[in-house]
Order: sequence, then C-alpha cells, then structure tokens
Amino acid sequence: IKKQQQDVLGFLEANKIEFEEKDIAANEENRKWMRENVPEDSRPASGNPLPPRLFNDSRYLGDYEAFFEARENNAVYAFLGLTAPPGSKVGVYILTVNN
Repeated sequence: IKKQQQDVLGFLEANKIEFEEKDIAANEENRKWMRENVPEDSRPASGNPLPPRLFNDSRYLGDYEAFFEARENNAVYAFLGLTAPPGSKVGVYILTVNN
C-alpha cells in the first residue's frame, strides 16, 4: 500500500498537480467518508476498500490499478477529471494510510 501511495503522490507532485492527502488511519471521519463514497461495484468482495483511492472533490475516480493504467496510457489528466493546465488549483483528494 505504501509503495502505491508514494507512486501516486510522487506523480502528482512531479507534475505540479495540487491535491489534498487524507489519512484514513489517523482520522475516523476520513475512513468513514471513504467507505461511504467508494461505489459498491468498486469495493472488494470482503472487507473494506484499501487506499490509495482517488477522488476529484467527492467524485470517485478509482484505485491504484486504475491510476496506473491511466498513467501507462498517458491519460492521467483525463482520469483525474482535469481540464485545467498542470499547476492549476484542482480538487484532487488521495486517501492514504500514514503509519
């Protein structure tokens, strides 16, 4: 999980895409929000969804595998729902665990 989180965060930082990281390990509200906002068809068969999970404001974008596929296909900005040029303020949230 940590390696995947670092991969996503590193990409966003390198491309100057503004984001807010929300730690679900240290904040019960963030954990609850993630559980409620990951669509049913994107949840694991058992247990809770694991980070990293990406959202644009409250719109669910996907998990690490979806991000990785978009990056491999040079489609990350479309995946993130960004129309603004890199460096513009956007509402991208990355839910992570930092312990």
